[in-house]
Amino acid sequence: QTRVVESGGGLVQTGGSLRLSCTTSGRTFNEFTMAWFRQAPGDEREFVGGIYWSTNHTAYGDSAKGRFTVTRDSAKNMGYLQMNSLKPDDTAIYYCAVSRGFLGTVRYEYNYWGQGTQVTVSS
Repeated sequence: QTRVVESGGGLVQTGGSLRLSCTTSGRTFNEFTMAWFRQAPGDEREFVGGIYWSTNHTAYGDSAKGRFTVTRDSAKNMGYLQMNSLKPDDTAIYYCAVSRGFLGTVRYEYNYWGQGTQVTVSS
């Protein structure tokens, strides 16, 4: 069993920044993608960005391009989502997820999910 835990959400003003963190425990894989999704009330769960752990390749959803950055620290077994220039539309629950595939952008490609962390951007 693979456990995923994210942290770092909170309340921030428009234009501010937040960094979310994600770590895994339990069964691990040599080749996997760690990704971030978000879901606002009434909306579908949306791909934000992801990183292929072994090669450091990244992919981003349209809403994240130019503002958000996904990184990882293998030594610490930590993945990060750096969010800059935040807007009220970024308000959502952010989820970290793990897939054994390569940079999938669809939620059903991911088998392991964290519990989510709330990000609220005030205007």
